[in-house]
Amino acid sequence: MSGKEVVSILRNPLVTEERTYKQVSDDVITTLETPPSKMWWISFITALCVLIMGIGVVTYQVRTGIGTWGLNKTIGWSWDITNFVFWVGIGHAGTLISAILLLFRQKWRTSINRAAEAMTIFAVMCAGVYPVIHMGRPWLAYWVFPYPNTREIWLNFRSPLLWDVFAISTYFSVSAIFWYIGLIPDLANIRDRSTGLRRKIFSLVSLGWTGSHRTWHRYEVLCLILAGLATPLVVSVHTIVSMDFATAVIPGWHATIFPPYFVAGAVFSGFAMVLTLLIITRKVMNFENYITINHIEAICKILLTTGMLVGLAYSTEFFIAWYSGNEYERFVFINRAIGPYAWAYWIMVTCNVIIPQILWSKKIRQNLVIVFIVSIFVNIGMWFERFVIITTSLHRDFLPSSWAMFSPTWVEVATFVGSFGLFFTLFFLFIRFLPAIAISEVKSVMNFARKKNH
Repeated sequence: MSGKEVVSILRNPLVTEERTYKQVSDDVITTLETPPSKMWWISFITALCVLIMGIGVVTYQVRTGIGTWGLNKTIGWSWDITNFVFWVGIGHAGTLISAILLLFRQKWRTSINRAAEAMTIFAVMCAGVYPVIHMGRPWLAYWVFPYPNTREIWLNFRSPLLWDVFAISTYFSVSAIFWYIGLIPDLANIRDRSTGLRRKIFSLVSLGWTGSHRTWHRYEVLCLILAGLATPLVVSVHTIVSMDFATAVIPGWHATIFPPYFVAGAVFSGFAMVLTLLIITRKVMNFENYITINHIEAICKILLTTGMLVGLAYSTEFFIAWYSGNEYERFVFINRAIGPYAWAYWIMVTCNVIIPQILWSKKIRQNLVIVFIVSIFVNIGMWFERFVIITTSLHRDFLPSSWAMFSPTWVEVATFVGSFGLFFTLFFLFIRFLPAIAISEVKSVMNFARKKNH
């Protein structure tokens, strides 16, 4: 064979510019060694200000009580659980990209998995804020964990709310471990380029990585084991979240379709947020050669597929409500479509079913501005989906005497906005201090890598 590099003509390269292994390390790690750009500072300070505002509002409501929320007798869950389920759903794409695509050997995941994994961790942290506040006494949050105590209080393991605690904590733990294990080779790379205190810190967190054949073998086996553990979580976590509703007797909630419906919706909203973050990261960190149009297009195809699954779930709900002959179930869905909250229902349908259909066009999938706008609309639509499921099922229940309308207070709105501040503050800190691209994995899929620079 000649020494000439052979490149497949059947698929586009995952790294768009000819780079050596050393240049890949330089491109990613230099962003951590040089002062941050002006755009990063603007983005980070904006997110930090929103976070500080959110901290102030949460402090106020903890000191005052959750009566500061728009709670009433029939719609007590409307805002906080909507936001809780929204953030849990956002976290699903990270595990899907990291674990399932790894098991299926999908090489296009390599440039985007690190940011998606970080997104999962930060989204679950944002989700965890709401149950803790909703307790009313956050300083007693540890009571939900089953440990020996002298209070003679034990947990009700039949409660779906307790299932949430175990599902979310397990999901967070496995996702964090998977994310950290994947970081180790790149942390060692940074260690070898550093001096002084910085070198000592990265020597500690890289866990003595040597890069030997034995080390790589153990690393790859461990990643596959963790991927195997994380994959069922994609299904189980949001399935358990759906049980909060499916095990109730309220019309509009008591449905066996909820577990697969919630999982499809979670993947849908999660990939929409991945698109939003990757397009921002691509611009802010100058990663155009690594987060390519091909990556964006692949995510768009998944977004289109899951969007159609969500649309099928919407139509199935209406069909089953009609086919069941249950007058209460029929009323809930008719009320969603033409009742007082019809505007929220049609925003949901427009954002989640109609707008994603433009992604059938290859030209649109390769237009970053349009894709970014579509990802924002999908996130808006998925928030409204949770709002519609919860609010329209509660505001008109079995008894007309308990019918009511819900509107959030300024405290609830500010808390939700503050959760975005927490999410984006953590994300911008992540891309500033840790490699947002999985350097070692990108090198493994390059077409143009020269062996002499291994």
